Amino acid sequence: MSTGSGAHSAPAPTADDTTHSTTSKTTMFSSLKIRNYRLFATGQVVSNTGTWMQRIAQDWLVLTLTGSASAVGITIALQFLPMLLFGLYGGVLADRLPKRQLLLATQTAMGLTGLALAVLTLTGHVQVWHVYLTAFVLGLVTVVDNPARQSFVAEMVGPDQLGNAVSLNSANFQSARLVGPAVAGVLITAVGSGFAFLLNGLSFIAPIAGLLLMRNSELYKIERAPRGKGQLREGLKYVAGRPELIWPIVLVGFIGTFGFNFPIWLSAFVDDVYHSGASTYGLLNTLMAAGSLAGALLAARRGTSRLRVLVGAAVLFGLLEIVTAFAPQFWIFAVLMVPIGVFGLTVNVTANSILQMATEPAMRGRVMSLFMMVFVGGTPLGAPLVGWITDTYGPRIGFAAGGAVALAAAIGVGVMLVRVGGLRLKIDLRPGRRHVEFVPREQLATAA
Repeated sequence: MSTGSGAHSAPAPTADDTTHSTTSKTTMFSSLKIRNYRLFATGQVVSNTGTWMQRIAQDWLVLTLTGSASAVGITIALQFLPMLLFGLYGGVLADRLPKRQLLLATQTAMGLTGLALAVLTLTGHVQVWHVYLTAFVLGLVTVVDNPARQSFVAEMVGPDQLGNAVSLNSANFQSARLVGPAVAGVLITAVGSGFAFLLNGLSFIAPIAGLLLMRNSELYKIERAPRGKGQLREGLKYVAGRPELIWPIVLVGFIGTFGFNFPIWLSAFVDDVYHSGASTYGLLNTLMAAGSLAGALLAARRGTSRLRVLVGAAVLFGLLEIVTAFAPQFWIFAVLMVPIGVFGLTVNVTANSILQMATEPAMRGRVMSLFMMVFVGGTPLGAPLVGWITDTYGPRIGFAAGGAVALAAAIGVGVMLVRVGGLRLKIDLRPGRRHVEFVPREQLATAA
């Protein structure tokens, strides 16, 4: 990316080792030295906390109104369904339109949905279809907001700090995940769900203010995609022709669809295996969130994004899910939630960074919309199947099945990347050498 009006595209990385090193020193919080990104991150931590509050209050309200867990599932599905149906179109809009102005519109719309639900709840007129409708509208807005927000990071920090900023975004979200549900629980108990919705609506003042205070002169300029026909097809063709893009998306799709169904598994374990209550469920979620936060901060400190890190983290994530599924005691199960959070978040952040850094700026919105579509949009498809396996064969088999799919996908994608990169396994047992590594065929032939 250049600071002029045009945009350069860097040479495509190799399939073996997509490494994006920075030209300036990267520390854990180095991107926060950039004023525009600091404003953005401050606004996001406030609104993310409100978003987590609304998620908890929304599910609790639906359960209170209907007494049905299925109704809660319908609410979640309605919120994620637009991403599955229209996610790619959101990416086209993100590439065409100025992202800062687009985010001002989407963040305002999100705040208004929270305020509308607050008014209905606080006045006593709320009905379950109101919650369904606001969840669906929120999902529609997210279709545009997500790719715009993901790709706007590059305009704020530039290529040198992009990986660090992506990691800090995830740490930001996970920090809010630790605080938001706890605050929501206190509010619901003390004054009801309506005030949680109200605070969420008001929380969007922070990111809107941050966007308004940014300096245009300090943004990295990129060339926007012009209006035209076939841009959606162009985006899909662009991804399909680049293995360093398509295979991370395939891997994240499998893991997001089958490996991230923790609300199903953890609630089933708490109820059926450990015969405990809501406090235990909250503890397990908190431990996993703590691991996710640690994973995000480690990724921010690392400052590079490699395909081998992505595949390795995915393999460990799948293995840990299988091992945890058969943990003999509760404390072992609980402790293992932390590394599951670490490696699950590492998969997400590393894939996100690789895709953004390997994509031309004018295509970034469409690529990121595809990434979010397969990761988030797969939930309405995978959750019913995973839920059926869990109900039919028990929580342990359900959890292990999700881990097995994640592990198989990681191994399969790893094999494909090795083949695409023309790599071979090199084993060197001499002291002081790296004993096992992948090297290009030519290097292995020369050594032989």
